[in-house]
Amino acid sequence: MKYGFVKVAAAIPAVKVADCKFNAQQIDTQIAIADGKGVQIIVFPELCITGYSCADLFGQTLLLEEAEIALMQIMNNTRQMDIISIVGMPLTVNNTLMNCAIALQKGKILGIVPKTYLPNHKENAEARWFSSPAMHNENSIRLCGQNVPFGINLLFDTAETCFGIEMGEDLWAPIPPSSSLALKGAEIILNPSANTESIGKYDYLRQLVSQQSARSICGYVLSSCGFGESTTDVVFGGNGLIYENGALLATANRFSLKEQLIISEIDVERIRNERRANTTFSANMTQCLKESTTHVSTELVNQRDLILTRTIDARPFVPKGETLNERCEEIFEIQVMGLAKRLIHTNCKTVVVGISGGLDSTLALLVCVKTFDKLGFSRKGIVGITMPGFGTTDRTYNNALHLMSSLGITIHEISIKDACIQHFKDIDHDMTKHDVTYENSQARERTQILMDFANKVNAMVIGTGDLSELALGWATYNGDHMSMYGVNASIPKTLVKYLVNWVAQNGVDYESRNTLLDIVDTPISPELIPADEQGNIKQKTEDLVGPYELHDFFIYNFMRFGFRPSKIYFLACTAFRGEYNEDVIKKWLTTFCRRFFQQQFKRSCLPDGPKVGSVGLSPRGDWRMPSDACATLWLKECEEL
Repeated sequence: MKYGFVKVAAAIPAVKVADCKFNAQQIDTQIAIADGKGVQIIVFPELCITGYSCADLFGQTLLLEEAEIALMQIMNNTRQMDIISIVGMPLTVNNTLMNCAIALQKGKILGIVPKTYLPNHKENAEARWFSSPAMHNENSIRLCGQNVPFGINLLFDTAETCFGIEMGEDLWAPIPPSSSLALKGAEIILNPSANTESIGKYDYLRQLVSQQSARSICGYVLSSCGFGESTTDVVFGGNGLIYENGALLATANRFSLKEQLIISEIDVERIRNERRANTTFSANMTQCLKESTTHVSTELVNQRDLILTRTIDARPFVPKGETLNERCEEIFEIQVMGLAKRLIHTNCKTVVVGISGGLDSTLALLVCVKTFDKLGFSRKGIVGITMPGFGTTDRTYNNALHLMSSLGITIHEISIKDACIQHFKDIDHDMTKHDVTYENSQARERTQILMDFANKVNAMVIGTGDLSELALGWATYNGDHMSMYGVNASIPKTLVKYLVNWVAQNGVDYESRNTLLDIVDTPISPELIPADEQGNIKQKTEDLVGPYELHDFFIYNFMRFGFRPSKIYFLACTAFRGEYNEDVIKKWLTTFCRRFFQQQFKRSCLPDGPKVGSVGLSPRGDWRMPSDACATLWLKECEEL
């Protein structure tokens, strides 16, 4: 499927215990529906053909024969479908009974995987009826007139992915079979399961699936028995779960009386990129070198149009829902602890920060204030310098002064106008020409003031530039690009706004809160060209370089997963549907690719700064890229969108 997505489904059919014909009909129906929706792989609950709750009926010849007839019915009815189906049934192997998952496609049995671990405690008594695969050495058996690969070591290869199967209790083992399957190449794990319900068990199950998919860097699809299985002393809630590398993609409604079909798309390309980047994963692969593996080829299928059902997060850097406050606090504390360590190490009790009244300098100031409070230093050791220039508006100027005053720091105001005018005379530059020289001269003058003032008072200059600006190179080289410690270096612009708002709501006095909220609402601007006739900000950054929410989306998917422009474009069009049209997304994606490569030289000499999230641009850690790397391939693909 296009862009590396594989459409999967967890099915929870209606079941009548020991009624194989009825169960087969329900399975057929759900397979047909899933195939019509473009599903490529579907998994059903454990022992779904007979029902999991048959107990001693598993010893009845009639039931076992009817199960095989039902399997043949399913194979025949799905012969014309591309979809791969995983169903469960009891199977006699060398005069013993085994709990098996059957993979089938186009009227053919692809392979049979027996359950490795048989629970035999409390309400579980599987060892009463079933044998462990450890008792057998068969690698193929005959079923429905076909010789079929058999074993716990089967890997199924499709055109898009490789998947493996484990069953029920296997997941709960100290070392689940899926760990080995993943290390051998399985990118998706399918689990036909039968989980009985008890208080708290479902939450624990979700944690297990989440952690196993994260540890194994894989997609994980679990389907567990539903309403029809509930009998005697146990209840089955009908759990359907689809995870990708620890993240929940889709889940069933628990305790539903009706059958369910849970569909989502697993990004296999993302999984592969994560595995390549994770050296711990590759190091563990050596543990499985001596274990044999049987690869099973599946049938080629016709390609279909990709229609995503999963949600694509338009703002991947921003914490969501109930975790927002918790994550903002954690991020803020990481910034604080990084700065605290640097101050203690250098025996420095004075910092200098340029305060513009904008978002980035505000966040940097808040970090300084919290750090000084944590260390027991006087806030007067924080020297805030506002440096109005030709483009400074009353709004940002007053916000800068009000914030510094309400926070109780040392305030200095140093205008850069006269110095810049003299500088323009020195280099013979026309002041009416508002070009890059005009703008950058102001940024460099401000940096010079900060550096020299810091030398004067034996202080450290705190950088304010954020991750988004660094990615785009939206900073003046040897100007605001430089500092002695950059507290915002790994904070993207979309997150900066949320952090400032969070501090406003949770960490400051009433007067500071009002100022912070106005700063959050102020248009983002370097204020390097004069304001308009009404004194409002004329130079808006996002008009020039593009919307930061788009660029942050590009940054995340480009750097975190190594996605190519065409895939980023597809994801962005999905995530921002109704907000930005395709032409706008293409325009700014092209801008991002061009500037990201052009501006690497600025990132090659960044000052230190604390790493906060999974994406960073430090040349000493997260991102090492030649300054002379060509953007040709990426720009060409942008042109072809």
